Amino acid sequence: MEASPGPASPVSRSPASLLRSAENALSILLLVGMAVLPLLEIVGRRAWRTGIPGSNALVQHATLWIGLLGGAIAARDGRLLSLGRLPDRFPEPYRRILSAFAASVSTATSLLLAWSGFQLVRAEWAEQRHIVPYLPLWVAEGVIPAGFILIAWRLVRGAPGGWGVRAAVAAAAAAGVAFVSSGLILESAPFLLAIVVLLAAMVLGAPLFVGLGGLAVLLFRHADVPLASISAEIYRLVTSPSIPTIPLFAFAGYLLTVGNVSRRLVRFFRALVGWMPGAVAVVTVLVCTFFTTFTGASGVTIVALGGILLPALLAERYPERFSLGLLTASGSLGLLFPPCLPVILYGVVAGVAVDQMFRGGFLPGVLLTAILAAWSVRTGVRSGASRAPFSLKELRAASWDAKWDLLLPVIVLLGIFGGFATIVETAALTVLYAFCLEVFVHRDIDLRRQFPEAGVESTRLMGGFLILLATATGLTGYMVDAGVPQAVFEWVRATIHSRVAFLLVLNGFLLVVGCFMHIFSAIVVVVPIIAPLAAVYDINPVHLGIIFLANLELGFLMPPVGMNLFLSAYRFDRPFLEVARATLPFLLILLLGVLAITYVPWLTTALLR
Repeated sequence: MEASPGPASPVSRSPASLLRSAENALSILLLVGMAVLPLLEIVGRRAWRTGIPGSNALVQHATLWIGLLGGAIAARDGRLLSLGRLPDRFPEPYRRILSAFAASVSTATSLLLAWSGFQLVRAEWAEQRHIVPYLPLWVAEGVIPAGFILIAWRLVRGAPGGWGVRAAVAAAAAAGVAFVSSGLILESAPFLLAIVVLLAAMVLGAPLFVGLGGLAVLLFRHADVPLASISAEIYRLVTSPSIPTIPLFAFAGYLLTVGNVSRRLVRFFRALVGWMPGAVAVVTVLVCTFFTTFTGASGVTIVALGGILLPALLAERYPERFSLGLLTASGSLGLLFPPCLPVILYGVVAGVAVDQMFRGGFLPGVLLTAILAAWSVRTGVRSGASRAPFSLKELRAASWDAKWDLLLPVIVLLGIFGGFATIVETAALTVLYAFCLEVFVHRDIDLRRQFPEAGVESTRLMGGFLILLATATGLTGYMVDAGVPQAVFEWVRATIHSRVAFLLVLNGFLLVVGCFMHIFSAIVVVVPIIAPLAAVYDINPVHLGIIFLANLELGFLMPPVGMNLFLSAYRFDRPFLEVARATLPFLLILLLGVLAITYVPWLTTALLR
């Protein structure tokens, strides 16, 4: 009798499967290492009055590896952020052709970015600098070309059709690389043709990093500047001192998402404010704000909490349009509170102290949350929504159930403002706290299954984001070298003479930017341009940052391409226009709050020191 096959041995596993497992394992190892090293730094500093030599540099370079490895994982799983998929109106044969075209352009761009990284590594090889003893810098930088090559390979494998189509995609990508590398691109007509091809690929579904990175490659190549400059900018930003907080806080947020923190928070806030008019709507606002603050992503909030909160709103007789609009709008709240990631990134790019940014964002964040909560109370009264009588017993029980979850913001605030830990160490402490809370206290996370899933998901998210951020940085570097910020600076100074007029124009500009650009890309691309302009009109750098972020937060809700509108339509299976109409009243209400933040600087500066 023939034996049953049983589980495949490691020897019999395919190379693709082995690579997948290696990527997942390495991503978890990097995240854990990034969390452990700052914790050991705290212990060493307290116990022996000395830290761990080179630990900060190791954590910063681990972020570089997280970015490129995560980008490869995102490409593997088809999770690279794009403008959208091909419209269904295209017949199937044409969809395949157009998809193959977009894949070819994307692959060519990835290979050119890999070549840029290789040039940087080669230059660093000659310098022979080290991060720590026995770890040359070029080894850490080697992940840049390796990561983009892996992304290119994944894009070829992901092309629709069989190996014949994939071979055609690879051949077309090679031709594109040869074309850009040749001297032809130095001339105007081939350069403009390449720009048109790149934009067409973006419209047809190419990842956003392809558009930003490809444009940077074309501009640098047309100017006959070595492509290594792009990777140098990528390396400089991704290894900056505060950047490791982003993957660490994201990891903590995913650990909380996998657990049942949303259920406990809903119960607590319901017991706390359930007696108020519009109770469930107010609970929705508060829970979404809390959740977005720690995940740093409004999309995660909508996806994670939508299934809980929408039925609860409808059950309490809130109109369906109101409920859809409230959940969509509430997903963008919380972006101004610590430890939200966009605030950290803005501080890094603009050179503003992160703790000052969090101080400045507190009162504006409270204002926007209060405005939405007040509108919820008004709607609850008008719709006759039910409210539960206040129960001290239930509040005590809910508080006890959520006590450890509610302590998390205290730990973060003490870490950031207490002076005993750096922002990176605070992020590591947050990871440790979330891990212990969900694994040992509540036991909502299984170490063998859910913990690795949270790690891989965090790496995938950070990869998609950091790849986007990195390529946007390369484009920004070109604009700075080309004098674009200075040209805009001179034009604005000659055209706009009033501080009030400048702020009004800035609001309109940022709303459009927030609608069309991802918040992280917008920060990297736009901040270097507007920061010098704001200084001319004597605008406090922290105030400018809060204006910037508040407008981008509102841009999530702006048609035609506000990100939260698409996410909400996807999550609740509603037409896009229905969600946009439902969100419009909340957009207008929050706009009043943004204008108050803009023209009443005291809201931002009151808590600064």
